[in-house]
Amino acid sequence: MAEEPLAKKVRTDEGRKNSYEEKPGQEFLHVSNMFNDDWNTDGSAATILFCLKEGVGALAKALKIFEDGNVNLLHIESRPSKWYKGYYEFIVEPERQCGVLGPCIKTLQKEARDVRIHTRDHKDNIDTVPWFPRKISDLDRVTTKVLSCGAELVSDHPGFSDQVYRARRKEFADIAFEYKHKQPIPRVTYTDEETKTWGTIFRELTTLYPTHACREYNHIFPLLIDNCGYREDNVPQLQDVSDFLHDCTGFTLRPAAGLLSSRDFLAGLAFRVFHSTQYIRHPSQPLYTPEPDVCHELLGHAPLFADRRFALFSQEIGLASLGAPDDYIDKLATLYWFTVEFGMCRQQGELKAYGAGLLSSFGELQYCLSDVPEMRPFEPAKTAVQPYPITKYQPVYYVAEAFSDATEKLSAFAQTIPRPFSVRYNAYTQSIEIIDNKFKIQELASNIKAEMMTLMDSLTKLK
Repeated sequence: MAEEPLAKKVRTDEGRKNSYEEKPGQEFLHVSNMFNDDWNTDGSAATILFCLKEGVGALAKALKIFEDGNVNLLHIESRPSKWYKGYYEFIVEPERQCGVLGPCIKTLQKEARDVRIHTRDHKDNIDTVPWFPRKISDLDRVTTKVLSCGAELVSDHPGFSDQVYRARRKEFADIAFEYKHKQPIPRVTYTDEETKTWGTIFRELTTLYPTHACREYNHIFPLLIDNCGYREDNVPQLQDVSDFLHDCTGFTLRPAAGLLSSRDFLAGLAFRVFHSTQYIRHPSQPLYTPEPDVCHELLGHAPLFADRRFALFSQEIGLASLGAPDDYIDKLATLYWFTVEFGMCRQQGELKAYGAGLLSSFGELQYCLSDVPEMRPFEPAKTAVQPYPITKYQPVYYVAEAFSDATEKLSAFAQTIPRPFSVRYNAYTQSIEIIDNKFKIQELASNIKAEMMTLMDSLTKLK
């Protein structure tokens, strides 16, 4: 669940394992000649990574650079380089209050290769790439950085004056704060009032799905009824739905305490993880919610995460966000808004809804297929800068011809994002691989070659 614009309306290496680990909130810098000469840690934690060719006196020469700059080192660690034959990778941690690091880094660049810095003090340096999770367990770090949560309701929220409801919201927030990767999502006993609210929404929406929802949604929804307890008199459990999705496409659900930043929310999608709320909207307005609730998540989002093509499209948005500049995060968030939240598609000549904001809204699901809104073709470069309202029905919807077509267009758009590397998700290790040198490219090419051999073998056997 993310901050606006995403969701406001709806309302190890092989061998020895390096002991160094990125810390929450740190940034990743690819150092260049434009690195500031007067930069120092300014009291912030920093770690410097670099590679040296194996040889007598190589490390001593590098460390002399820091000594000459009056920089004390608190920690030094080394290991054979996985990518550069005959090289060693070094990790050093300077004292927080030390000399000026800028000149040291520039000199180090002349003696070493692949110089990188992890630091929080990055804003005044040009070649910075914002920190992003590298392992799926890193999501434990970002899910606690919520923008609002629990009983913190705005004054115009339907449940603002309801102390019982606010206490209940805090219960759900505590579950999310305490949740860690690999743990089962705690099962919730929903009250009769909460179940009644779910039932009202479920009953109204299921009358529209056969005629208004896309083909993929209508194929998957009966499976959720059979496998996950989707019924008018029962609120499904996140763990049951997460297990079902994982069996279908590898997607999983993770409890969210409140609104995440767009960057953190999108990063979850890169790992095929969707941050989901567990609370239910206030019973006084069952057909309206000022923020996403479990009805929106389970009726709007969850079904299509079981579709292979839609899952790939959603993950592509997440992968494109990793390390992207802030202005491109805004563009990707807008693309998410007009697709995953409010997307339309054309099937057999008819318009159908696939966006979660539509599939969880009885009113807007009818409105989107009326003659009132404007329909435009999905073109990422144009869609990404389209303004939109967040408190009323959308005046403009973007239509995809197919999920596969939308994914191709999104991938092409992602290539325009200025970042000094490419990324790839490794489903076996559930980690992000950064492709930023020829050795990693060769490894990727080798993997692709193996897949192509499997493809060619399959085609041969079909003859």
